Amino acid sequence: MSPIRMVNRPLGFARALLLTGMCILPLSGCTPTSVVLGAGATAGVAAFQERGFNGAVSDTAITAQIWQKFLAQDEKLFLDIEIEVVEGEVLLAGQVPTVADQLEAVRLSWQVSGVKSVHNEIEIGDGLTLVDSASDLLITTKIKTALMFDGDVFAINYSVETVNGTVHLMGIAQDDHERSRVISHARDTSYVKRVVSHIRLKDDAIRQGT
Repeated sequence: MSPIRMVNRPLGFARALLLTGMCILPLSGCTPTSVVLGAGATAGVAAFQERGFNGAVSDTAITAQIWQKFLAQDEKLFLDIEIEVVEGEVLLAGQVPTVADQLEAVRLSWQVSGVKSVHNEIEIGDGLTLVDSASDLLITTKIKTALMFDGDVFAINYSVETVNGTVHLMGIAQDDHERSRVISHARDTSYVKRVVSHIRLKDDAIRQGT
């Protein structure tokens, strides 16, 4: 593992700790129950989310299992790719060296039980610099803060990932007005190059299973 990669992906160590606490058992033993035991704070917040407690716990379990598969397959995948899961929809965002790495990440994600779809937003490149990573973190923080202080937005229902200036949004909007406000906050943030939205409406037919 190169020192530069460790600097560019500081969340890798935190992920390792999370996976250790959540899923000490083998991959097959990483269940929603074990997630609850290892992530009490997440469980408390989940009760207020649109996807509900069970949905949030299931998504957390899916995320953990994908991370485990990435780590077991190739440490680079674990460190270079961000994962967001909302009601079984998986968003993969990040930057990897080759198309083969990108395809492998998608393949591994589909192997996890409960995954309904995979949005492949992984870029191909030589890796982000420390400056790029710092800028992405600042963008994400600014957007999350804007959502939190917007009285017309239920910020708890949204996740934000920024990779090389591209903002990826996932979540469940109460209506078109709220979804538009979330996207506008992202677009109006300094240094954002592009906004990719995977936000679903609360009454979306796909969410209702029709």
